[in-house]
Amino acid sequence: MVGGGQGAFIGAIHRIAANLDGQIELVCGAFSSNPEKCIATGEELFIPSNRCYASYQDMITKEAVLPEGERMDFVSIVTPNHLHFAPAKAALDNGFPVIIDKPISFTTQEALELKALVDKTTLPFALTYTYSGYPMIKQAKGMIKKGELGKITKITVEYPQGWLTDKIEDSDQKQASWRTDPKRSGKSGSYGDIGTHAANLAEYVSGLKIDKVLSQLSKVVEGRLLDDDANVLLEFEGGVPGVLMASQISAGEENGLKIRVYGKKGSIEWSHADNNSLLVKWLDRPNQILRAGVDNAYLLPEALANLRTPSGHPEGYLEAFANIYRNFGTAIRAHNTGENIDPTLDFPTVDDGVHGMLLIDAVVESSEKGNIWVKLITNN
Repeated sequence: MVGGGQGAFIGAIHRIAANLDGQIELVCGAFSSNPEKCIATGEELFIPSNRCYASYQDMITKEAVLPEGERMDFVSIVTPNHLHFAPAKAALDNGFPVIIDKPISFTTQEALELKALVDKTTLPFALTYTYSGYPMIKQAKGMIKKGELGKITKITVEYPQGWLTDKIEDSDQKQASWRTDPKRSGKSGSYGDIGTHAANLAEYVSGLKIDKVLSQLSKVVEGRLLDDDANVLLEFEGGVPGVLMASQISAGEENGLKIRVYGKKGSIEWSHADNNSLLVKWLDRPNQILRAGVDNAYLLPEALANLRTPSGHPEGYLEAFANIYRNFGTAIRAHNTGENIDPTLDFPTVDDGVHGMLLIDAVVESSEKGNIWVKLITNN
């Protein structure tokens, strides 16, 4: 692991998710740029002191020369955005697969460089677009892919939060400090942080890529350096219209992610607040509520393959996160043995990461140019 030391926000979540199925073990880390904090983190996690490294460069170099079976198998990168690219490139250059927090990198050029490396090495590469791991999201995607909703006619997705309603970055709140800092977060705040999740979810569920955007990015809190509210009109492949809202100044909201996909025959609706339910609304018959936590034999194989808990018990955020790690680990084994990958065990890839960066570019450009339509540049 690179990052995720004491006081980190997401490192512990990655570690729990990776270990949930008993298939992945944390064996080494460069947990902090502060050597003392790195060692202290390693002690807390019972990592041998000789495998707590002062830097990611040191870790990758020394692990690469260990015998197969003793060295690390892949690298998990859980640093702030501006520290994604260098360790990811170093890992790939030395033959290690990578799983990384979103967005994939600080700039689009960095993302394209990583894609070129992945294409060259064929190494597995994953992004933790976490919400794609939920079983009922898999169910929705499968139903749409099978054509059960008919031709898709409209897609809406929203992700409101309220934690940045006040300018808490001025109080040295660690997460607020770097997420609102363009030197560490990138060119966009609310859209870059959570709007990317919403856009990825809309594309993942619908199977359609966003082709054009018209956006308004706002800095609602006075003096804030990056947008804290984003409203985006979307046009998907085939001219399908859509709407995306991402906000971090919606007071009282937690992580209010919700998606609706409308088709000619019916629609689906999923909410993070009730992630075990999928509401299916039909044009010509009564609505259905599909549930992950009951006798769920009627669910699609894509959903069943990503369920863990016994019938009647809820699946949750950690399990969704763990699905990405488990599926990625399965892909690494398949890569190493030359076996085929089970298509029900999917995960976001480097292509999703590049596309996400291109979307950030387009959304920022649209807003800066006076809310005009901007067509995405292809990532091929």
